[in-house]
Amino acid sequence: MNVLFIYPETPSTFWSFKDALKFVSKKAAEPPLGLITVASMLPQEWNKKLIDCNVSKLSNKSIIWADYVFISAMNVHLRSFREIVRRCNKLGVKVVAGGPLCTTQYKDLLGVDHFVLNEAEITLPLFLEDLKNGNPKHIYQTNEFPEICLTPVPMWELLDMKKYASMSLQYSRGCPYDCDFCSITMLNGRTPRAKCAEQFIAELDRLYDLNWRGGISVVDDNFIGNKRKLKNEFLPALIKWSKKRSYPFFFITEVSINLADDEELMKLMVEAGFNSVFVGIETPNSSGLTECGKAINLKRDLVDSVNKLQRNGMIVSGGFIVGFDSDTESVFDEQIDFIQQSGIANAMVGLLNAPTGTKLFKRMKEEGRLLDMFSGNNMDASINFVPKMEYTKLIRGYSRLLNTIYSQEEYYKRLKTFLKEYTVPHWTPKKLNLEQIKAFLRLLWLLGVIEKGKKYFWKLLFFSLSKYPRKFPTAMTLAVYGFHFRRVIRTV
Repeated sequence: MNVLFIYPETPSTFWSFKDALKFVSKKAAEPPLGLITVASMLPQEWNKKLIDCNVSKLSNKSIIWADYVFISAMNVHLRSFREIVRRCNKLGVKVVAGGPLCTTQYKDLLGVDHFVLNEAEITLPLFLEDLKNGNPKHIYQTNEFPEICLTPVPMWELLDMKKYASMSLQYSRGCPYDCDFCSITMLNGRTPRAKCAEQFIAELDRLYDLNWRGGISVVDDNFIGNKRKLKNEFLPALIKWSKKRSYPFFFITEVSINLADDEELMKLMVEAGFNSVFVGIETPNSSGLTECGKAINLKRDLVDSVNKLQRNGMIVSGGFIVGFDSDTESVFDEQIDFIQQSGIANAMVGLLNAPTGTKLFKRMKEEGRLLDMFSGNNMDASINFVPKMEYTKLIRGYSRLLNTIYSQEEYYKRLKTFLKEYTVPHWTPKKLNLEQIKAFLRLLWLLGVIEKGKKYFWKLLFFSLSKYPRKFPTAMTLAVYGFHFRRVIRTV
């Protein structure tokens, strides 16, 4: 059997980092972890190839080679997904599709021969057995959540690894919290399921043997869902592994804000090699937090919580939302003030949306306010329900918010606030490698010479170099991210 794995093209979004990747001569931020994990679940004797449309062009020759094309996608990939399916249909190659987009929207997707939905540990073996017997069904789905302790090591060898800025791993699935706009608990449940330390270490060993060095994104939706297991088993093992190899990797992941309440856990994570976390702040407005069920963010000083994470050695990125029913026009200034005070450089601010199947989706449907399919793009100014705030005021305020926080003056001012709080982890390399030096020269030219408003960049450069030389590489990296974000919001 010849199987071609295809990952659709990601449009320019907050998460794509397309404009930032040019500085380090990379094509994509992360590889398609789901597809290369599924590849390891297929029979070993099958021939397998992968085309990630973010790093390579998809040719008809590649499609025709395949007996089956396997596609995985998120909502943000909808347009590219449909185009790939159409091409396969024209060329007469059968399509097997899964992933979050298909699991929630399969009824809206035409041209797919077989949907393998939910988590592949359960549904893929059923499809493979039926395929072997010559009678594969159209849809495979389940309401069960499998243990992931037997999930195989992903087939990273299918990737052209040098084209990616980081690699990806998964430690756990599921989140104990249940925000009404979030599809995570619907897709992965509320009981966190984690790999054992030995399993995760085996995956690190494989990446190490493939000569990967640098960033690894641990793609869990809430890495700290099971704190006890992290403290007692996983992080001690990871610390031992990282120290033994002189920290060849640094880790990025997503957490809930209550990590700031646990000094021991913060220190263990940083000691293990974690230096960046994404946190769902959503809104500084308590009415909005109550409305969406984000109780964990209530009754705390959110700025102080963010600063604790920064002081312990973590770069904090944050998710923010406007468009709650309780939001008034004052929310835009509240968000601007909070983002600036917290020093969160990477602030992803989106309009509230209701992904299919979420509690918010069901409420909007009951109230007759639901609109088109959820786009999955956090910053494209789309909204799939009728908001309580007048739409024109919402869009005008949203546009002002983004253009304020990502103006060079405000963005570089926020970076200075961050640098004052941030503590560099002791294991961070003290010398730049050749790739980083080349990237630095590119950013000097583009941000310091070509781009308008360059005076703010030079002020940041001299400020960080003189006052925080140990933090200088981080400051320059975040300056590049700001360039990317300014490009993303141009159409908002």
